[in-house]
Amino acid sequence: MAGFPLFKLGYLAIKQISKPLANHIKRQAKSSPIFRKYICIPPAQFYHWFEVNFRMRLMGLGTAENVVKLSEKDAIELGGEMLGEFLVFSFASLVLFAEYQRGARKEAAKEEKLKQEKLDIINRIKELETNKETHKVQIKELQQQLDELFSYKENKTETQKSRSIFRIF
Repeated sequence: MAGFPLFKLGYLAIKQISKPLANHIKRQAKSSPIFRKYICIPPAQFYHWFEVNFRMRLMGLGTAENVVKLSEKDAIELGGEMLGEFLVFSFASLVLFAEYQRGARKEAAKEEKLKQEKLDIINRIKELETNKETHKVQIKELQQQLDELFSYKENKTETQKSRSIFRIF
């Protein structure tokens, strides 16, 4: 839950930072004929045409045959607003994308760490199994040596007993 308020705070910060940039672009549009002619006015006129047709269809009046174009001043104002909002949206989208990428990298690193830990555990288990088998073989060898030692001692003790019996007689 802590990530959501931080996201909202980040969004607000970006919106506040991008607003002056959008206002600068609007001022630039008003002063530069090329910027005004090719970047601000065409999208504003298209938006106006689309909005008029949409509203007419929504009211059930059909489509407009001839939509009156916006005045240059209104088109520049609308185009500047649209451009400003587009910039705000673009910056917010970039932040969201960067945050998603950061989270994905973090998650991938976490999964890689878990995968490595799993491999380490598997390798440790294999090593322990190998040690177990080695110890098992060593225990068998020691058991055989003990058996041989006990059988040798029994034979030696029996031989000594039999000799001692013969000494008595």
